[in-house]
Amino acid sequence: MADQLTFDDPRTRYPKLHPRKQQQDGTGLQSEMKPVPDLGESTYRGTGRLTGRKALITGGDSGIGGATAIAFAREGADVVISYLPAEQSDADHVLEQIADAGVHGFGIPADLTDAAACRSLVTSAVEQLGGLDAIVLVAGKQVSVIDLADLPDEQFVQTYEINVFAAFRIIQAALPHLRPGATIVTTASLETYQASEERVDYASTKAAINNLSKGIAQQLAPKGIRVNTVAPGPTWTALQISGGIPVEEEKGYGEETPLGRAGQPAELAPVYVFLSSPESSFVVGATYAVTGGMPTP
Repeated sequence: MADQLTFDDPRTRYPKLHPRKQQQDGTGLQSEMKPVPDLGESTYRGTGRLTGRKALITGGDSGIGGATAIAFAREGADVVISYLPAEQSDADHVLEQIADAGVHGFGIPADLTDAAACRSLVTSAVEQLGGLDAIVLVAGKQVSVIDLADLPDEQFVQTYEINVFAAFRIIQAALPHLRPGATIVTTASLETYQASEERVDYASTKAAINNLSKGIAQQLAPKGIRVNTVAPGPTWTALQISGGIPVEEEKGYGEETPLGRAGQPAELAPVYVFLSSPESSFVVGATYAVTGGMPTP
């Protein structure tokens, strides 16, 4: 595969996943996954679409957030990524890719369940970048629980804290720094529309993010600030091997899609680039489904 613009068959652009069974504690490290997800390190080619932009990307150490951070850097943006301290080694890999792109990259560890940490993250990003005009909210919590009776109250609360409350807090804190032309991209999910019985907390947060984003988009559009959402389908990231799906579902993950395979983070990043670039200037309050063909309303 030459780069993300190469013409080829989407069914075979990436192989089907047949990983060995694997589970990691905590949020997991992408570097220890088999196979390691593709963040576009060898394939994403920038064309200057975000030159001079100043971006904050949550969950930027790995997965979709990591791929987006690399893409933004290669498109000319300076980037701050947030992540948990335990994910430092993954973050270092992404920061190396950002530096290699010839732009400024900064890593800020942050616990997004903490309201003060969310607001401090924005302040630190503005200080490091000298401003802020692109926010990409990818960080999320996803843990499967088969039986509702076994879903801990603490997990339910934390999933909302990370997936929904952090998005609200970061956007609210960023508002004084955003000028006309700025963009915000949030991350929902296919489960916004097709809720999993094993992830009722996660699926409900993604529906909330989708609705929250559309409401905020209506408020900010008159100020020249665009808000949009990406809804990924099955995508191979550290979420899956850290409790996101039952271990028995890892083999063949994503084969239920019409394309017959799971997506890779590198395939999501171009959508975040598009929604953050002036090319999408008339796109406001939209939800872009990137699901390998699995239908959404």
